Amino acid sequence: MHELLIAAGVMGGLGIILASVLAIANRVFYVYEDPRLDEVEEMLPATNCGACGHAGCRAFAEALVKGDDSPSKCTVSPPEMIEAIADYLGVDAGQQEKRVARLACAGGSHVARMRARYKGLQTCRAAHSVAGGGKGCAWGCLGLADCEVVCEFDAIHMDEHGLPVVDEDKCTACGDCVEICPRDLFSIHPKSHRLWVACMNLQRGEEAEAECEVACNACGRCALDAPPGVVTIEDNLAVVHYEYNRLTTPECIQRCPTGAIVWLDDKGRFIKGREARKILRKEPLPIVPD
Repeated sequence: MHELLIAAGVMGGLGIILASVLAIANRVFYVYEDPRLDEVEEMLPATNCGACGHAGCRAFAEALVKGDDSPSKCTVSPPEMIEAIADYLGVDAGQQEKRVARLACAGGSHVARMRARYKGLQTCRAAHSVAGGGKGCAWGCLGLADCEVVCEFDAIHMDEHGLPVVDEDKCTACGDCVEICPRDLFSIHPKSHRLWVACMNLQRGEEAEAECEVACNACGRCALDAPPGVVTIEDNLAVVHYEYNRLTTPECIQRCPTGAIVWLDDKGRFIKGREARKILRKEPLPIVPD
């Protein structure tokens, strides 16, 4: 019995010592957390998409509470919720131009040639790893909808020609389509970037057009017709320098013979120039092996 009492006393004393150590450690290492943090996080959409530039909604909430960012950086929240967050924190909501995903390809099945029939896992990444999925253009969209599947906001749908179409009203610029595309065809841009090159083909002239009827053929007419420095031809492809975006004009698309450089309307739809060839074909091009 005596030994039991000693053991109990030792254990009790040890427990008191450990509890004291924990209490002291809690005081020493205590990190204050602003009580507003949980409230702001609750107001955010919990999508953790990263479009705001932070790792997730919690990290964004921390930046808002600290005053390091503005509520308008959240491209998923509706305007009324952004205003509610701003009112709660007593800050200005800020202004942020809407950004959207843009696809640098217009080579649907009715204009871009297939050189082989792909049979395998029906994903763009799988097809890309198997000789390019049979598509003649090594830069073109493979049309197997990885981007549509990964989009959590229902902002991407495949059209009748197997090309993804971005609904700019729903797009949050989260970047998931950018990451999933094995050919790097998506990029995030402000909506004000209306001058757009819908092609990534680096071939030139007839060689480019042999694989896709709407490919950029590096003719250079757009560069000649654009304000100085806005459009250049680099590696056989037209490139728009968006730092000069205030000077862009739809006039420089007018003489593009293939319609590879376009102007985007308010809904993000392609407007081609007056000299772009008219393509009435709806059915897919036949498979023509090399």
